[in-house]
Amino acid sequence: MATLRELKGRIGSVASSEKITGAMKMISSAKMHKAEQAIRRLLPFRQQVETVIGNLLSADAEFSSPLLEARDVRTVGIVVLGSDDGLCGAYNINIFKRLLARMAELRSTLGQDIDIKVYPVGRKIAKAVAKIAGPRLEVVTYEGVDSKSSAAEVKVFVETLRSSFIDGTVDRVDFLYMSFHSVGRQILKAEQFLPVVQETFSANGVKEQSRPYIFEPDADTIFSSVLPLFLLSVMQEVFSENRASEQAARVMAMQSANDNARKLLEQLQLEYNKLRQQSITTELLDILGGQVR
Repeated sequence: MATLRELKGRIGSVASSEKITGAMKMISSAKMHKAEQAIRRLLPFRQQVETVIGNLLSADAEFSSPLLEARDVRTVGIVVLGSDDGLCGAYNINIFKRLLARMAELRSTLGQDIDIKVYPVGRKIAKAVAKIAGPRLEVVTYEGVDSKSSAAEVKVFVETLRSSFIDGTVDRVDFLYMSFHSVGRQILKAEQFLPVVQETFSANGVKEQSRPYIFEPDADTIFSSVLPLFLLSVMQEVFSENRASEQAARVMAMQSANDNARKLLEQLQLEYNKLRQQSITTELLDILGGQVR
């Protein structure tokens, strides 16, 4: 049976843990709101780019791009986004499990002999993916590309993926990430990035405009310039969604830890009070017993 001193030490330790988890929850919440604001800032840019593409599609002009080229798939690249830090519950575990399922789906659809290149973004997910590398599964990491990458670093990463697709290093690029909806709701998404398909566009899609437009320079040049901007906007949005989802998962994990600490603190406080009351009662009985003698 624990002594009063031991219980008091446990209570102090649990109380400190409760304060720490509460503070971490507040910090993660602030970071999550910052990532949410970044997503909102990106949406107008993406919508504007999609509007330009819609105008080009409605024009009576010919244009093409190697980024639209669908070819026989021998090598698939998968960009999987996780976190650099821990304490976010089962966030990275769920992403890793979905990655395994996604690879099985691709092999089932495209053939068991396809090669897969995994581009992990985030130290935790990179560590997990490194364990499954094999003859037909290559893990490719880029210095400076992580879950906290700046816009400039994301741009370089997109250009690298685009070059790998154009030169035939990979025939298709997908990305797997956690889409942010709210603090308590994040949804795993697996979508195609290259070649660009209709599903790559936003929920509203690219709307063709019926109004006449005069393009300067020609439509093909504009399309070749706008499409890379569209891919950049998509990837920046994915990085921002991943950051927001990570912090949301951490908020929920810290909330759960805080609740558990509070429950344990209440139990320890109750046990401490019972033991203290028992000690006082014993002392009173000893005093009364001495007076009687």
